[in-house]
Amino acid sequence: MVEFVKYTSLLGDITIAIENDTLIGLWFDGQKYDRANVQGKFTQVISQTATKTMQWLDEYFQGKHPKMNLKLSPKGTKFQQAVWECLLAIPYGQRKTYSEIKNLVCKKLGKEFMANQAIGTAIGHNPISIIIPCHRVIGKDGSLHGYAGGLDRKTWLLQHEELTVFQ
Repeated sequence: MVEFVKYTSLLGDITIAIENDTLIGLWFDGQKYDRANVQGKFTQVISQTATKTMQWLDEYFQGKHPKMNLKLSPKGTKFQQAVWECLLAIPYGQRKTYSEIKNLVCKKLGKEFMANQAIGTAIGHNPISIIIPCHRVIGKDGSLHGYAGGLDRKTWLLQHEELTVFQ
């Protein structure tokens, strides 16, 4: 059974999804792909994993650099998993281009070529917003491209990290 927990952030309400003591989802309410067809129920009793996730988010929104101490299990294809693993390697306050992510994924999967659109689609379907930092991926020219949670949130997250990178 999937446990849903509501978290109120500076950017709006977030739904956290926990299954078998593992974080499987974190979405801004109403964002594109919200809850990604995951079925669950909101609970009154909050698990230790949900509590740890909320503590991580509290630290993040306070401008701290929370350590990755959460067990993540985003549901997706092998290809999507590879893309999301590459996103996890982007350090706090830094950015990578879609092309850089594509090159990392190609290397990881032993491929010589991959379509840019495939990378963008996998990034866009990231089911664990903020923690798997898809917001840190930008266009080659530095421009901001799609973010399932909205470009206003992506802008805020990037500016927040820039302002707190040395704290």
